[in-house]
Amino acid sequence: MADIAALTKLIEPEADALGLALVRVAFFGGKSDPTLQVMAERPDTRQLGLTDCEALSRRISEKFDELDPIEEAYRLEVSSPGIDRPLTRAQDWIDWSGFDARVKLASPLDGRKQFDGRILGRDGDSVRLDVNKLGEIAVPLDQIASAKLILTDALIKATAPLSTEGADSIKTEG
Repeated sequence: MADIAALTKLIEPEADALGLALVRVAFFGGKSDPTLQVMAERPDTRQLGLTDCEALSRRISEKFDELDPIEEAYRLEVSSPGIDRPLTRAQDWIDWSGFDARVKLASPLDGRKQFDGRILGRDGDSVRLDVNKLGEIAVPLDQIASAKLILTDALIKATAPLSTEGADSIKTEG
């Protein structure tokens, strides 16, 4: 299996050069269908267009063709993190405060390995969640195995693309 930290160090400068923020680098599929997944976004819009995906994919492919950091054959997948995005960076817990998340832990906390709750923020090395019937809990960041936003009406409204209203009335010369 590939070293994700080493791959991230190779990929991050390529994303930065395009003005993109790296959200996640992961390897999926095992031996049958190995896939290197790279998620990125524009910091100002939290979205990633097709042109950005293509440009980042090209840059990663060129870099990896040169350095060959993955021995086995694999598929490269470059995408946006999507609306129900994974929460992978410490800053995500501040940026998405007020929204609902599903958090899966590496080891049990208070007898549970999964919590669904409203993100209240981050305090140092812990995430604060408001969990139904439990109230506020603190989850150490280093215990989080995976986390993602839960699709809700509030999340859909907050992440809607900019309005295209009036776009059909724009006149071009030529």
